[in-house]
Amino acid sequence: MATATTIPRPSYLDALEPILTEIIAPAAGEVDQTAAYPQAALDALAQAGLLGLVSAKEVGGLGEGIRAATLVVEQIARHCASTALVACMHYAAAAVIEAHGPRAVREAIAEGRAVTTLAFSEVGSRSHFWAPVSTATASGESVRLDARKSWITAAGKAGLYVWSSRPLAAEGMSTIWLVPANAEGLRVTALFDGLGLRGNYSSPVMADGVIVSQDAMLGEDGKGFDIMMNIVLPYFQFMSAGCCLGMMESATTKAAAHVGGTTLEHIGQSLADLPTVRAYVARMRIKTDMVRALLLDGLDALESEREDAVLRVLEVKAAAGEASTEVTDLAMRVSGGAAFRKEVGVERYFRDARAAKVMAPTTDALYDFIGKATCGLPLFG
Repeated sequence: MATATTIPRPSYLDALEPILTEIIAPAAGEVDQTAAYPQAALDALAQAGLLGLVSAKEVGGLGEGIRAATLVVEQIARHCASTALVACMHYAAAAVIEAHGPRAVREAIAEGRAVTTLAFSEVGSRSHFWAPVSTATASGESVRLDARKSWITAAGKAGLYVWSSRPLAAEGMSTIWLVPANAEGLRVTALFDGLGLRGNYSSPVMADGVIVSQDAMLGEDGKGFDIMMNIVLPYFQFMSAGCCLGMMESATTKAAAHVGGTTLEHIGQSLADLPTVRAYVARMRIKTDMVRALLLDGLDALESEREDAVLRVLEVKAAAGEASTEVTDLAMRVSGGAAFRKEVGVERYFRDARAAKVMAPTTDALYDFIGKATCGLPLFG
């Protein structure tokens, strides 16, 4: 099937293709089975310049934005959703640093010398990532950070955390910081052992008296919420939807190939000759294409600053998360016992797709926001 790309095909997708076929796809099964961090894939992305996808050309990056990041994440997710999520978090954090970070760090990201990730979700506020309860306290010319972060993708593997806390002194909901992952006082408290996305290394991290300079502040004190809503949320929502879409495409393709190639020998027909099976595959295809259409329309809305852009940002992850669980469930259903025995290659997508519904902002939270927006109510407050 056609991919969600512009015409002509972007050069960054050409650069990605050999990484997908030679590194990411062959390692995907082992990454899932052993919960291994996809280091080889990250190294290859760095070597190809793709870790600098959203970094400005002036610092050595490719100068792309949300559309490119979404398309890259989608393509990676067709083969390994764990690797796709690591890339997703890197691009979201890199976009914040590109907007507010020091030039030296921007150059390091552009050159593939630094992997970044978001450190927003906390034990105290859980999926309400926009409302940190962690603290930032002035300590002379420095700042002390204390926190119990609940989920940091690539925890202990990424080199830089884009970190949220309560404001240092100003009014507002939060302040954003750039924190080296090797800072003294940071500790990964548990390894990730999840149902799906098993190689994404999403673990809780404790900050106990972590000292950073006041220059580590990204943006203004108390303005973290604005950065979250204006930079992080659009990037994350569309890339998450792209991740779901990639899994849906692969699950649909693999299930269709299985039913077309599996024969009921006693009647001389394939499974695809059964109308009920074809109807399930048709539902998978329709749902996948509907998500692709919404994703592309949402990107158009965002880029053209259309009136409905905010609504599309909210909708795209909710729709993709719901549809991906349905499509991967149907893939398991039509593939039968062969899928249960992991012979078809859809069982991993079935598990991985479940994460989108519970990953902040959760689908239920997004439904509430979408309902408020549709009814003309403020999203917060």
